[in-house]
Amino acid sequence: MQKSELVILIYIITTVLSVMYATQPIQPLLATEFNIDVVKASSFTAVILFSLAISPIIYGYILERFSAKKMLKSATIILFVTNIFLGFSNSYEMFFAIRVVEGLVIPAILTSIMSILANMDKENVKFNMSIYVASTVFGGIIGRVLAGFIATNFGWRWVFFALSFELLIALFFVYKINYKGEANLIKGKISDVLSILKDRRFVTVYFLMFGVFFVFAGLLNILPFRVKDLNPNATETEIGLMYLGYSTGIVVSLVSGKIVKFFKGEINTILFATLFFAFITIFFINTDITFIFFLLFIFCIGMFTIHSIASGLANTIKEDKKALTSGMYLTFYYIGGSIGSIIPSIVYKNFGWNTTITLFTAIILSIFLFVLTNRKYFTTSL
Repeated sequence: MQKSELVILIYIITTVLSVMYATQPIQPLLATEFNIDVVKASSFTAVILFSLAISPIIYGYILERFSAKKMLKSATIILFVTNIFLGFSNSYEMFFAIRVVEGLVIPAILTSIMSILANMDKENVKFNMSIYVASTVFGGIIGRVLAGFIATNFGWRWVFFALSFELLIALFFVYKINYKGEANLIKGKISDVLSILKDRRFVTVYFLMFGVFFVFAGLLNILPFRVKDLNPNATETEIGLMYLGYSTGIVVSLVSGKIVKFFKGEINTILFATLFFAFITIFFINTDITFIFFLLFIFCIGMFTIHSIASGLANTIKEDKKALTSGMYLTFYYIGGSIGSIIPSIVYKNFGWNTTITLFTAIILSIFLFVLTNRKYFTTSL
């Protein structure tokens, strides 16, 4: 793979993840614009996460005849058009319907890119996958921060016009990619899925990431409303900057091996990180926005430590069917995120912030106890 092609793929990943998360920092603004509550505003992100959850299950059958490049090109065109229409939306129903369409094509784009990265340069697959993960984290940061800045200075509609321009550039670059292979999508049989779910190790890892991303996505999704509650004059730029703590995900993914070595095993690391994650979550009850800003960096360290270790663990438990076990990992991960983007917003709306934080803490502690109970099944990690 040429360096120019790798740069192109990094740019596309970053742009797509920006589209995914651009709505988060401007959710209070959209709630006012469309006269909706926090629950409906949260659905703009939840619908994308849900689509990513089901994509490993259904895309292997729906898109099996598409080449990776053709799928990438077609899906990017659709995403480009839909973002333009988002900028012209004048109702919640229209905006949400367009986000549903985007939810259908974003997994297609990310799946194609993963396939290209895995098959175009097979000698450097691990390096390319680490680049993919780092690019998704970077895209999540850029999307949130720029969306906040653009909304504050030019209005929320220009957020999506700007993203459409970025996607137009991405579409131009897609034609520069020299790859003709198939998408190589997962097609898991129900019998294979059930056999994997009979293994307590997989159940433990999947349940772990379901709960962790439930809390992580839930807190980050209602964070803009919390900031507005604490400071009604806070701008979208200030809200977008709150997500800078997300950047720790890049660092953690690079040093995860050293972290595991320090704690002498994956499960030991996960147990410590989960307990740490729960402990940090409690402090979000604090009402100082500056304190919350810095707390988010530590919060993200806890989450990404668990995520980086658990994803690797899911790939080493079983020698065969690694594609399916990885796909199922992502399914549980994103289902947790999609549900976490809705349920906590309902709790927040009806019972307030402190109750929501208490719920988050209780969930993480329950997960910690569940992993602790099942650690005996991970004999190689002790």
